[in-house]
Amino acid sequence: MNRTHKDSYQDKWEENMEFKPQDHTFAICAYKESPYLRECIESLKKQTVATNLIMATSTENDYIRNLAKEYQIPLYVNDGPGGIAGDWNFAYHCAKTKLVTLAHQDDRYQPEYAQDMLQKINASKQPLIYFADYYELRNGKVVEKSSMLRVKRLLLLPLKVRAFQGKSFFKRLVLSFGNPVACWSVAYVKDSLPKTVFISEFRSNLDWEEWEKLSREKGEFVYSPKPMTCHRVHEGSETSNTIREGNIRAKEDYAMFQKFWPVWFAKLLMRFYIKGEKLNEVDHK
Repeated sequence: MNRTHKDSYQDKWEENMEFKPQDHTFAICAYKESPYLRECIESLKKQTVATNLIMATSTENDYIRNLAKEYQIPLYVNDGPGGIAGDWNFAYHCAKTKLVTLAHQDDRYQPEYAQDMLQKINASKQPLIYFADYYELRNGKVVEKSSMLRVKRLLLLPLKVRAFQGKSFFKRLVLSFGNPVACWSVAYVKDSLPKTVFISEFRSNLDWEEWEKLSREKGEFVYSPKPMTCHRVHEGSETSNTIREGNIRAKEDYAMFQKFWPVWFAKLLMRFYIKGEKLNEVDHK
């Protein structure tokens, strides 16, 4: 039987690397009836290096069940604590592999995501998490450059230096002016992390809060400056909702800044940060 290039490439990974393709799982966090879920699934099915794929939900319905059945994806239903933290923790624990990516149902993953993630984690001495740069999807169009993306890429410049990725000072520095870590792109190294990853009452910033905790721990924030995902910005997203609903996002941002700075400086940062949130509006050009 003829072997494909993909087959031979995967064999090479299994021979030479600590973390192999079978050590990783994409755990799709499915919620209600997202019209973008199929697109997300198909992007994960097209990975150049095949890993595992499961789906988890706390809102079981025919739409989710039928897609899981169509694509032959194991489906897990969360009957326990809900909310974003509860759903993310449930999906995280459903993945029985050493590495897990909590795939967001509205987003797309580049075909090389798993390949890039495994390469960079295997090249790291003590990885905590892997994450990557990203493009935006706005009104159905891929946006490669925007004010928001430029700011986040600027904040992450120190972590482009591999020697800095394990230094607490630089891990905290990149987080101290905002949250540039794309949570949908994160691959978690489970043996290096707490048993329960997300313990938070936050709606918008539970991921930023977790990165802040991990920044104090020994280990590396493995950063890939290659855009490995496309993040959809739309009216129904949780980020858009928390910006619209009163001061939820502003209160959480202020609480996070106080973990890095004295109160007076946190207040000063908020003046600029509130303006920056408008960059996340769907109609922003």
